[in-house]
Amino acid sequence: MSNGHNDKIPVSIITGFLGSGKTTLIDKLLQRPEMSDSAVIINEFGEIGLDHQLVQAVEGDVVVMASGCLCCTIRSSLTETMRDLYDRRERGTISKFRRLLIETTGLADPAPILHTIMEDSFVSRLFDLSCVVTTVDALHGDGQLDEHIESVKQAAVADRLLLTKTDIAEPRKVDALRKRLSRLNPGAPIIPTQNGEVDPSLLFDGGLYDLASKTPDVGRWLHAEAFEAAGDHHHANHDHDARSINRHDRRIEAHCLVFDRPLNWRYFSPNLASLVSRHAEKLLRVKGILNIEGEPAPVVVHGVQHQFHRMRLPRWPDEDRRSRLVLITKDMSGTLIREWLRADSLSSSK
Repeated sequence: MSNGHNDKIPVSIITGFLGSGKTTLIDKLLQRPEMSDSAVIINEFGEIGLDHQLVQAVEGDVVVMASGCLCCTIRSSLTETMRDLYDRRERGTISKFRRLLIETTGLADPAPILHTIMEDSFVSRLFDLSCVVTTVDALHGDGQLDEHIESVKQAAVADRLLLTKTDIAEPRKVDALRKRLSRLNPGAPIIPTQNGEVDPSLLFDGGLYDLASKTPDVGRWLHAEAFEAAGDHHHANHDHDARSINRHDRRIEAHCLVFDRPLNWRYFSPNLASLVSRHAEKLLRVKGILNIEGEPAPVVVHGVQHQFHRMRLPRWPDEDRRSRLVLITKDMSGTLIREWLRADSLSSSK
């Protein structure tokens, strides 16, 4: 595990299935003045109607928007594109953007993309995965979740679920999709939108660390209370209507472990490392705030598959001193997780 750095550039992933509204969302976001300090990596400029906003080209595939945003296309790899953007930023050939948005393709499995951002030594030293925003089509989302495991993964790893086309979908359909998404990912707020119009603060100001105020924002980032309200297993162990839960949904589960006593890091760390080593491919997303014995402030862990980061926050965000660990997994039971982490024997405090 590596320590976090408070001055890293936050990265937000914009994902969602084909036709779910990623392009429209990004187009509208880039027109907002509060997004003018952003850089955006997209797949092809042809996929988004930005031509009327282009001001000037800057070396190769980077352009400056009328709003001040920077846009570039992915060339050989995401890692190289991020390296190149940062190098230009430091050389002063482009403005010093303060946030980075990355749009995935509609068929992308998001887990490897998150993993790439956290794994590359150069990228992880300078950028920090802040949040995942997933667009879900209110008209076709239910069918896409039925047929495409990528769509399920995109929804499962999200920090924010953006429900699009709610103005043209039947209210009954929208309500059913909301309930399904809540079962799939209890911790992600569901935000309805029409034509990509949404307040950026609802999407991007809920990250782990607010660079402007230097205060931890773990509550909005973790949403552990939502998992607790839904219960550890929100699929097989609840009496939901089986017709509304597809085979894909049943393979992906959300678990929240809460520890009332401080954790003994000598026991907890190797147990967590062992769990990751043996079951990395099943861990789509892990987030947690931990109360460690002997530590005056909380330790945050943040992981995707086998890549994990550790950060010490300057202080607790509120009076709740419990450790909370949220895991989004594929084909992995909560019983196995609890046994591996041995929840009852981690703390030496009595």
